[in-house]
Amino acid sequence: QLILYSRPDCHLCELAAELIGACLPGQTVSKMDIEDDLKLISRYGIRVPVLQRTDTGRELDWPFDKAMLARFISG
Repeated sequence: QLILYSRPDCHLCELAAELIGACLPGQTVSKMDIEDDLKLISRYGIRVPVLQRTDTGRELDWPFDKAMLARFISG
């Protein structure tokens, strides 16, 4: 499972979500609005969007492309 940490009205977050949807059709991706949690704001404030693998805890910071996303998912 994947989590996309994002903010409302974040153009980069929207681009990341579109890329993930195009590259990983059918993959479950939960969106987590960091604005709802002070700890998440502190951790991800200016880094969003950030994609996290729940199985390993690894994170992929924006900007990323199709190749980087594929490596992140496979490794």
